[in-house]
Amino acid sequence: MAYTINKTDGTVVTTITDGTVDNTTSLQLFGKSYSGFGEGLNENLVKLLENAASTSAPTAPIKGELWFDTTTNQLKVYDGTSFKPTGGAKTSTTEPTSPSAGDLWHDSSNDQLYVYTGSAFLLVGPVYTSGQTLSGWKIETLASSGGNKVVSSMYAGNTRVAILSKETFTPSATQTGFAEIKAGLTLNSTLGAVFDGTNTQASAIDVSSTTNTSGTVIAGGNFLRADAADTTTGALTVDADGGVIIGDAQELSITVSSNDVTVAQTSQDKDLKFTVNDGGVTKTPLAFTGSTGAITLTGNTTVTGNTTVTGNLTITGEFENSSSEINIVNDAFVKLNTGNSEADAGIIVETTDTDDARLFYDVSEDKWVAGDNATYSSIVRDSDAVADGDANKNSGFLRTTAAGLITVTNVNLAAVGTDITSSTSETSVAVTTTGQVAKSLKLWGGSTITDDGSNSIAGNRYIETSAPTSGQGADGDIWFVREA
Repeated sequence: MAYTINKTDGTVVTTITDGTVDNTTSLQLFGKSYSGFGEGLNENLVKLLENAASTSAPTAPIKGELWFDTTTNQLKVYDGTSFKPTGGAKTSTTEPTSPSAGDLWHDSSNDQLYVYTGSAFLLVGPVYTSGQTLSGWKIETLASSGGNKVVSSMYAGNTRVAILSKETFTPSATQTGFAEIKAGLTLNSTLGAVFDGTNTQASAIDVSSTTNTSGTVIAGGNFLRADAADTTTGALTVDADGGVIIGDAQELSITVSSNDVTVAQTSQDKDLKFTVNDGGVTKTPLAFTGSTGAITLTGNTTVTGNTTVTGNLTITGEFENSSSEINIVNDAFVKLNTGNSEADAGIIVETTDTDDARLFYDVSEDKWVAGDNATYSSIVRDSDAVADGDANKNSGFLRTTAAGLITVTNVNLAAVGTDITSSTSETSVAVTTTGQVAKSLKLWGGSTITDDGSNSIAGNRYIETSAPTSGQGADGDIWFVREA
């Protein structure tokens, strides 16, 4: 009667006829009444003991069958398609030959484990060789007053270079180079460890040193600080039209627009002042008043070049021009003493006199006066002139009436006219003297009277108490005889 051989799952492997041997599997399967089955059975048992140890895989394997590959010294299992390593790693100083995907290899020279990917061995770990000692990341637990902290430590040549932590804490046990561990990455302080290279941003910079590593690696202490007063020895350039803004409320700005520069005090009704240190005293020679828009100049101010003032110019103190040039005012009038109560005002010309030379309006006299050395007299006006000097004595200057007349009490004249020598002398309008009038009497009749020196007309007298004698005068002369 034939045997039917089943697998564990009930699947039929084969049917063996009586008296025969079946080689459907790697083992010999014997039919009923097979002669000499004892040797074959024992060989089957040996194969099972050694897991078919051989350099080549068993023939006709079934799924789940074990085979010890003597070439790689690995135990493999048949997965229905091929033999796969069952686990463990091959230990050797060189890569195993003819590996299968998933094979592990322990590199005994460097104490490193590799896995075969199907095309090459890939390092599983550790990342350092035994000769390099501990290098790379290592997960550690450090004790602290706040409990144990899990951290990642970075080693290089068995020296801890940095610790990566999710929180800041102080280790309870001394950790060389790590008195305190910060949230993030903390470097070993004993190594002078630094980050070197290019980074896109940093939350802090070390300003403890000003020694530059190179022309392109600049120490933190050489950068200007934004949170404290600082100093730079180089020029400060703002390459933007937005310019510079100063003040906690951004009161002062220096900006550029179309190459025009604007210095602005932006706070409402606040002043823009320029101060100097004058012998230890702070003075403000120039100020722009925000509430009025006025400009205030204080102290001695020198302005070079032409200056145009639009609006009112108010000067408190003296106005001085130290040059010898003439001051030109294009306005029709210069107004003095505006806004003050009435006071004498005018022009002073500096001289060696006590009060200099002055031309000013005398408020008490209500007149313009001029003079020097504190002696001044009124400047006459047309309205001060009079035609009748006899009726207005010492009250103004004379001028003619509409008819050309002047009235005075007395007039003393020097010789301004000319002698009356003939009847035609009447065309002269020059004023004559008394002598010239007396002399004209000699010409009364048209001829000159001859003095004989022996009668009553001796001494050039022309009005007599007696008649003329023979030889005096000429025909047509008139002779005045007054009573004795």
